[in-house]
Amino acid sequence: MKRKLPTVAIVGRPNVGKSTLFNRLTGERKAIVDNQSGVTRDRHYGESNWNGREFVIIDTGGYVPEDPDSIITGIRDQVHLALNEADVILLVVDVEIGITDLDRNISLILKNQTKPVIVVSNKADNDHKTWQAAEFYGLGFEKNYAVSAISGMGTGDFLDDLISQLPDDIIISDEEESKYPRLAVIGRPNVGKSSFVNSLLKLERSIVSEIAGTTRDSINSFFEYEGQIYELVDTAGLRKRTKVNESIEFYSTLRTQKAIRECDIAILMIDAVQGLEAQDIRVLREAEKFNKGIVLVVNKWDLVEKETNTLKNYIDEIYKKIATLNYIPIVSASALTGQRVLKVIEAAQEVVEERKKVISTSKVNKFIEKILRERPLPLHNRYPLTIKYGTQVKANPPVFSFFMNKPKELPPNYRRYMESKLREEFGFRGVPITMVFKEK
Repeated sequence: MKRKLPTVAIVGRPNVGKSTLFNRLTGERKAIVDNQSGVTRDRHYGESNWNGREFVIIDTGGYVPEDPDSIITGIRDQVHLALNEADVILLVVDVEIGITDLDRNISLILKNQTKPVIVVSNKADNDHKTWQAAEFYGLGFEKNYAVSAISGMGTGDFLDDLISQLPDDIIISDEEESKYPRLAVIGRPNVGKSSFVNSLLKLERSIVSEIAGTTRDSINSFFEYEGQIYELVDTAGLRKRTKVNESIEFYSTLRTQKAIRECDIAILMIDAVQGLEAQDIRVLREAEKFNKGIVLVVNKWDLVEKETNTLKNYIDEIYKKIATLNYIPIVSASALTGQRVLKVIEAAQEVVEERKKVISTSKVNKFIEKILRERPLPLHNRYPLTIKYGTQVKANPPVFSFFMNKPKELPPNYRRYMESKLREEFGFRGVPITMVFKEK
């Protein structure tokens, strides 16, 4: 069973502490925090957990209505889009400044929608400021909590109320989830994702244009190949963050992140001429983080001048850049000519099967014996580390548990060695492996 978590959007004018609150709720320093207004220009997407209740958080840029500046306009528009995504909205205000015209303008917009709104009166780090927070009841919302996002003061009661406002998780049954493998076609703008989908579907389902970023939303299609039906998701192109200054692009970026989280296999397309860039590597890491199957497609291969071993050398260069991800299959293709497009689907199907692979406990323990003979574990305080036994506890994606005497002392390089040998022995091509070490 899988769950689709409810979503909470953090909105407000610039410099009220939205990103600080985001960091507090997610437990990460993921959003940039700065005293300069407008630092957060794109939405950050994270997860939070309070008293066992999980939910998704969206951190938005500062909301400045009617400002002609293009970046501010983009920030304003992305708040509208975040509101469309959210189940509950947090309006963050500043007790040190009090109610401003911008706060009132935002409040008027929030009153025109039906979703729950909680006012978070931030920077209330002493009793005097906590009393000042009562002023914000003047915005017309019933829920108002004085908090300090930096110190955490007051966040407990606020979070108790927040989770009471959340809708139930959407439960996706194993039957529904496993009915068709979901393939998410992702990548930077203009690498040929829509052309690739069109080539597979043999129809113009997606608009194809030379203008980067034409695909604005995810478009799901169903595709059959050799008796297997796939759900194909053509996502909007990922842009570098510094170039994301248009409201629809913010939305596209969020949808792409969601597509990665919800897919089975992430098909990352790159432009053969441009090569693998830092943005692509970040996307691969994101897919690996969420244990998705991964296939890398070098599109527009027809534009590359070829000599002997051109493809081999090209792939070798990619693997040098992503040494710890060298288990990912790489396929060259041309969506324009149709060359090797079906090879991509064959590679994806192979990864689908690899994700489902189950290794018997006896084979896992023979594997442990073998690697310990080849490379014994190091000593810790003159006491030998040892792995007693292991077992695969989950498939799709694969998770292995290993039981040993001092798991916290196992060196990271030995973990990497074990994963490398595990792949050498059992495969799992294109599939991230989770290894858990427990004390026994």
